[in-house]
Amino acid sequence: MAEPRNWTRMAIQRHHFELFADYHQFYLQDEQADGNLGDSWTPEATARLLAVAPSTIGVGTVRNMTLPVDVEILDGPPQATLDEWDQVNECSIEVFSGRIVIAACTNYFPDAARIIVTPGTYRARVYYGKLDTLSDNGFEGEDYYRIVLWPGEAIAPSVLKKRSTACR
Repeated sequence: MAEPRNWTRMAIQRHHFELFADYHQFYLQDEQADGNLGDSWTPEATARLLAVAPSTIGVGTVRNMTLPVDVEILDGPPQATLDEWDQVNECSIEVFSGRIVIAACTNYFPDAARIIVTPGTYRARVYYGKLDTLSDNGFEGEDYYRIVLWPGEAIAPSVLKKRSTACR
């Protein structure tokens, strides 16, 4: 009798960050990429809260404040359900240097956090939680963000779960 497959994905790395999301965004990029998302924030990208450029992912946020961000590196696609999340996007990132920088756009680049990975192409699933907790003044909220990366082929950005109109 064949042994059953284990579909549980192994977490290779887990990281937690508190990032100041100035300009309502933060980014992940290959350390050698120029990280310019200026032309990438199209109306479509803004609506999905996700912009991409070569070797760079821009994650849009609902607050322009310090936010909790978790990043997880897996050995394969995540098996988690999308039910608990307000929005879920997927895209890819090419990492040539083996170092992913995670930062807000005005962070001093040399001091920004690095995540060490094997060079290659990674799929990225970006989860957005509690987007509807934003206060009227836009400063308070319980929104949080999670990015899961795993080795995979390059894909165009897509929305796996779209936020409801109740989320601001």
